[in-house]
Amino acid sequence: MTDKQTPFLSMEHITVRYLDKTLFDTLSWQINKGEQWAITGPSGAGKTALLNTILGKFNIINGSIHYHFYDDYCSHHTITDPWFNYRNLISMVGHHHTFRNLSNTTTDFYYQQRFNSMDADNSPTVMEYLEINTVPSLVKALRIEPLLEKRLIKLSNGETRRVMIARALLQQPQLLMLDNPYIGLDVQARKDFSHMINEIIAAGTTVLLATTPTEIPDHITHVLTLDNGTITGKYTREAFLELPLPAPVTASLPAMATDKIAALVQNSTGNTFETIVRMEDIHIKYGENTILHGINWTVKPNDKWALLGPNGAGKSTLLSLINGDNPQAYANKLWLFDRKRGSGESIWDIKKKIGFVSPELHQYFTSRDNCLKVVCSGFSDVIGSTRPATPEQLQIANDWMSVLDISEHANAPFKLVSESAQRLTLLARALVKNPPLLIFDEPCQGLDAQQKIHFKQVIEQLCAHMPVTLIFVTHYEEELPDCVDKFIRLQKGEMV
Repeated sequence: MTDKQTPFLSMEHITVRYLDKTLFDTLSWQINKGEQWAITGPSGAGKTALLNTILGKFNIINGSIHYHFYDDYCSHHTITDPWFNYRNLISMVGHHHTFRNLSNTTTDFYYQQRFNSMDADNSPTVMEYLEINTVPSLVKALRIEPLLEKRLIKLSNGETRRVMIARALLQQPQLLMLDNPYIGLDVQARKDFSHMINEIIAAGTTVLLATTPTEIPDHITHVLTLDNGTITGKYTREAFLELPLPAPVTASLPAMATDKIAALVQNSTGNTFETIVRMEDIHIKYGENTILHGINWTVKPNDKWALLGPNGAGKSTLLSLINGDNPQAYANKLWLFDRKRGSGESIWDIKKKIGFVSPELHQYFTSRDNCLKVVCSGFSDVIGSTRPATPEQLQIANDWMSVLDISEHANAPFKLVSESAQRLTLLARALVKNPPLLIFDEPCQGLDAQQKIHFKQVIEQLCAHMPVTLIFVTHYEEELPDCVDKFIRLQKGEMV
C-alpha cells in the first residue's frame, strides 16, 4: 500500500445529532495521508458542523470516526498523560476569535473596547497570547514579529487571523482545520493567506478547510462538496476546477415584500438634516500609533457611499467615530446629524439615528434570546435583551424578518441558527428603527452567493423606497449595491 492510500482520517456511516437536530445521516468519507481537502457548499450546508464533528464537539449516535493519525502517533511516541487523546493532535481556527482580557473582572472583550485606550491596555499582547519570547521557524511565514508587542484588541482582521493560526501551529498539530479563513481579508491579504497555507502544507501539516468554491489554495489536492448535511461530491482539485460555477440567480424580490418595505419605511426622516456626517482634519492616535490622519469627509442626506481600503487602513476606526463608539470624537472637528460632537448630545441620540451591521457586532452579540428578541433589541440600541417589546414593535420586527426571509427563525435561539441567519437577524435589528443612516461594515460575511444576491436586492429595494443615507464597507466590490455612486478609499489612515 502506498503512502497516499494510507488512511489519515475516516468516517464510516456516521449519524450526528446536536440538541434535537440531525446534522448528518450515514455520512462516509476518508482522507488519506498526503491529501489536503477543502469543504465547500452553500451557507448552512454543514461545513462548520463537519469540522466540529471531527473535533468531537457533536454526538455521533451511529457509525464511527477513526483517527488513524492518532494511532500512528501513539505507535511512535511514549504517551504518559492519561488524558491525551486525538483532540491533542488537532488545531481548529474559526473565523471568530476567542481572545480574553488580562483581568479577572472582565473575561471577554466588549464591543467598544478597542477604541478606549485604558481598557484596550487590559488586552494581552500578541506575545503574551502566544506565550513565546521568540518566533519559532514554524510560524515565521505568518509574519508575526512586527505584531508581538501589539494588543490583541488592536489587530486588524488579517492580523487576527495570522495570530490565531500561529497559536494553532505552535501546538504542532497533525491536523489543522480552518473555518472560512478568507472571511474579512482584503485582496492582498487573501493572496498572502493562500501562500501561507501552501507553506504550512509543504511543511508537513495536513490541512482541512471550509471555504467558498472560488477560494481554494493551490496546494489543496481534493474538494468535498456538501449540501444540507449530505455529501454531493468528492473531487480531485483538477476535476473540481473544471466544474461550471452555478449560474447567478437574478430573481427579483416578491412584490409582497417590496410593498412591505415601502410600508415599513414610509415615515422615514432621512431628509431632515443638512449633513449626516462632516469631518474636518480628523486625527486619531493611540500612543505613538497614528490610526487616522487628516480626514476630511462630508456625507449628505441620501448619499450612497462605499468605504474601501485594505485591512488595517483605519475603516473601523472611522466608522467608530460616526457610530458614537470612539471617545476621541470629542477631540476632533466632527458633526453628526447637524450637531457637533460634544455639544450636549448623548451616544443614544446618535445611535437611534443609525442602523449598523458589522462582523464585530456579530462577534460580541452574546444574547441567548431567540432571533425575534434580538431584532427587537434594535429599538433600544443595546447588545442583548431589554424590556419586552410593545405589540407595535413586535409587528415591525416580524415584518422585517419576513422581508429578509428569516421568519422561520423567529423563535429559534440566535446562537443556534446558521451564520447567515444570524447576520440577517442583525440586519433586521438595524432596520427596525427606520434610521436615516445605514452603516453596513462587510455585511455579507458568512453569506453564500445566493444569499449575497438576495441581500443586495434588499438593499436596492430599501434605497428605492426610503430616503436613506448609506455607507457600505466591503473587500468584494461585486457586493456593492448598484445605488452606490460615491467612493472614499483609505490607505494607512489617510484618504487616497
